[in-house]
Amino acid sequence: MTLQEILKRITPDLDQVIIYFEGEINKMRTGRADPSLISDLKVNCFDQEFTIKQLAVVSASGAREIVIQAWDPSYIEPILAALGNSSLGSSMLAEKNLIRVSLPALTEESRKNFLKILSEKMEEQRIAVRRIREKIWKEIQEGEREGIVREDDKFRGKDELDKLVKKYNEKIDTLGERKKKEVME
Repeated sequence: MTLQEILKRITPDLDQVIIYFEGEINKMRTGRADPSLISDLKVNCFDQEFTIKQLAVVSASGAREIVIQAWDPSYIEPILAALGNSSLGSSMLAEKNLIRVSLPALTEESRKNFLKILSEKMEEQRIAVRRIREKIWKEIQEGEREGIVREDDKFRGKDELDKLVKKYNEKIDTLGERKKKEVME
């Protein structure tokens, strides 16, 4: 396996880290209502587990209200139960096939807590990027020992690897900063 093939293999892994991180921070509550806060919430309906988005249309209706329009009226009760068990701290109003979820305003304490959680999630993703880097660096070193990768290519590969890791860490920082701004609004 050549150096370029080794380096090409790292990009999808790093992209997965970013995709996962985006999904995680989208679930974090900010001052605004966002359907992603509840769309993946698990609902026990007819002795099976579904997500809310499988049972209803979820949309934002204003800055602090999420509207859930169930496909069938029989889904309303299970969805309400799932929302009641969640940690949103929201109030709910059910009408026929519709549930209105009002999110309370964030307090200073809850904002600080969200920022702390966000920092932890950012660090988790940086660690994941480092692990991927270490794995690929070991492959490059093994390639050099086996004679597949030349010594000067090994060090060039390390430089390229470090540039790639820096680029993905910057993406994590950019996404984190954007979320911090949302939380502080």
